[in-house]
Amino acid sequence: MLADLHGGRLGILAGSGDLPKEIIAHCKAEKIDHFAIYFKGQSEDERLDDVPSKVLRLGQTQKTVDTLKSENCTHIVFAGAIKRPSIFDLRPDLRTTKFFARLGLGAVGDDRMLRAVRSELESDGFLILGAHDILQNVLTPRGVLTDVKPDARDMADIKTGWRVLDTLGKLDIGQSCIIQQGLVLGVEAVEGTDALIERSGDYKRKGGGGVLVKRSKPNQDMSLDVPTVGEITVDRLKEAGLRGMALEADGTQILYQSEVISHANAAGIFIIGINADEI
Repeated sequence: MLADLHGGRLGILAGSGDLPKEIIAHCKAEKIDHFAIYFKGQSEDERLDDVPSKVLRLGQTQKTVDTLKSENCTHIVFAGAIKRPSIFDLRPDLRTTKFFARLGLGAVGDDRMLRAVRSELESDGFLILGAHDILQNVLTPRGVLTDVKPDARDMADIKTGWRVLDTLGKLDIGQSCIIQQGLVLGVEAVEGTDALIERSGDYKRKGGGGVLVKRSKPNQDMSLDVPTVGEITVDRLKEAGLRGMALEADGTQILYQSEVISHANAAGIFIIGINADEI
């Protein structure tokens, strides 16, 4: 996909976490021309000094577009987590205000919001890429990836979690849940996966088990918001006393995949990639 740049430049809309750093490292290694936009209160603290970049507010849509164009960006990748601000914190510019007026902000879930953002950027001539278009081996492969394997109880919990997320995903709610012994310990909302694991650990029951299940929502745009895990996810599961995680194969991302698998092996945590036909 990056061959399609044809002398253009990759614009990285950087959120928090390791994904922007991994994409930037890949661009440097492969000599791919790139420019990053970081966002105040979201990702500016993770700004890399040696990367051509600018810090803007989330509500500065027109300035973001103008900056990308002035930097000759032709392709855009969304990378990293962005905490959705309230309209009061956003301080939107005129273009953002008009965008929300068309969309109807009060009834907009994350998926509809992101699809509308994509359409807005494409109307300015940008081509949208997913992280998996840039990074090799970032999508979760199918099968057990670790030395530790899920047992029959874990698989039953995984199937329960998959069905829970299938229902919630249709309502544009969350991409993760934690199941133990057939019980839902927690469902991801706006707090994110790490916080979900931490609070679910407080509700963990005696008898062992407990699985994080993570999958994309039905009809999710893989170029915009792919569920992602990393080494910190493994650490959180270990701290909460949970057994492992089940990730949708080809529908979720593992950052620094080989390192995460090694980390999970050392921690005694299993990772399995599954598809709908296994449920």
